[in-house]
Amino acid sequence: MSATKMRKTISKTPLLPAVMLVVVLLLTLRAQAAAPGILGPTFNLTAQDSYLTQPDGRNVYSWGYGCVGAQPTFKPAMPGANCPAMQVPGPTLIVTEGDTVTVNLTNNLPAGAGNTSILFPSFTVATSGGVAGLLTQEAAPGATVTYTFTAGSPGTRAYYSGTQGDLQVEMGLFGAVIVLPANIPSNCSGNQPNLIAESHWGEKDWRLSTAAYDHASSCYDREYLFQFSEIDPKIHTQADAQVSAIKACLSVSNPSTPCPTQLNIITEPYAPSYFLVNGRSMPDDMDPNYAAEYPHQPYNGNPHMHPGEMVLLRIIGQGRWQHPFHEHANHVRIIARDGNMLLSQADPSKLAGPLLFTTTTTPGVAMDGLFYYTGKGLNWDMYGHNSSSTDPLAKLSCTPDANGYNTSDPTAINYFEWCADHLKPLEKSPFGDVASNGPMTLPDANYLTNGTWFGGSAYLGPDATARAVGATGTTPPQGVNGPVNSPSSEAGFAYMWHSHNEREITTNNVFPGGMMMMMLVDSREFIIDESN
Repeated sequence: MSATKMRKTISKTPLLPAVMLVVVLLLTLRAQAAAPGILGPTFNLTAQDSYLTQPDGRNVYSWGYGCVGAQPTFKPAMPGANCPAMQVPGPTLIVTEGDTVTVNLTNNLPAGAGNTSILFPSFTVATSGGVAGLLTQEAAPGATVTYTFTAGSPGTRAYYSGTQGDLQVEMGLFGAVIVLPANIPSNCSGNQPNLIAESHWGEKDWRLSTAAYDHASSCYDREYLFQFSEIDPKIHTQADAQVSAIKACLSVSNPSTPCPTQLNIITEPYAPSYFLVNGRSMPDDMDPNYAAEYPHQPYNGNPHMHPGEMVLLRIIGQGRWQHPFHEHANHVRIIARDGNMLLSQADPSKLAGPLLFTTTTTPGVAMDGLFYYTGKGLNWDMYGHNSSSTDPLAKLSCTPDANGYNTSDPTAINYFEWCADHLKPLEKSPFGDVASNGPMTLPDANYLTNGTWFGGSAYLGPDATARAVGATGTTPPQGVNGPVNSPSSEAGFAYMWHSHNEREITTNNVFPGGMMMMMLVDSREFIIDESN
């Protein structure tokens, strides 16, 4: 079905009252996400050790895949992009349907770690070199093994170690493969309305493709990759201690006793206390991609979007636990699992995947889903339109299309406004700023304001509050009557995306942290720059 028709089928997650009333503004955050990776079809990888940074200040000893030799080609190209010799997750491998993919893996893990390998689920893999392992050919210490397969179908998939998985996957040996479609559906190419809007406002197109699959229902406007994993620090501490002891023993020319030749690490009972999205915990996951302070954790998790954009979420469960992740503001329509589209048997032109309140991840399983935000049904005009205002932008019209949205002019600030809410006031019993019968009464602004992380306005965009309430209104400021936010700043709606397992939104049992981020909905005039 078309993207426009599909919007009618996705129900809206009930918003938390605090989100509806208070709308958070994150001034310290900028738009940074997309699905960064390295371009194939040939990849030269290594497995090595290093340390991961956690928000509580702890450096956790870990293993990870990385790049060896010359730096690869990055997609999308971003300032500061790099592929270190060890990173968690491993480099995202980006190829095109039909490619013959070659992955050369060199084992540079520390002495005692033994062999290592990579599994590529759902691909038929041929190997050369290496030694036979339980699940696949493995690279012995210091040696290389080669994996070759054909990227037979598009989609998102995991890759991970096939050697002693309870230890090596836990230590960080996992990553993602993204296969781009070779045959872009005709309706997914060309001058789509959201592309017209982005171009009008000076935005760059950061997508890896224009469609997720060779299917007309897989068009998208923006994309993000999320890999969920966890860390049991006891396992990593054991590995660190034993690796250090072997290294120290080997440095002695004539040790009094033979040096250990293998690690002996207890992996059960399993009790993780760090919960990661793309190798980082909140708030680190909202810092930029390739940030210098995380040299071995290059990928972030900070989704941004404009109203009406169809956003592709690539989601993978890594590690050992399931994680129930909830995306506030809408359900997620699952369109595929492990590269297999979920289509109606009666009509293969239509999607048949479920609408999920939480995208519960299973270890090793990937899913692709579509998400969007429109503000439908908020029951007030979030663009601040006000017939009594002198601001021309407050006079913008809203002409509903067949689905009730304002889609006649993609260059308008209120493109994709839900017209049933046009000109509706916010407050029912206002404090002198909005007259009439809105759906709610805001408390005094002095009770709402909470530093620079908080804007308090229920209007979308830096100037919308002024349009709605005037320069002296009591609705908390977005560049109106206070220093919190200037009109040139980002003034978005923030929705918390987080695990629905309470312990997973902590960092070493301290809240907030873990599997949490903020999804920001930005007004059209704010340029979402995925590179910074």
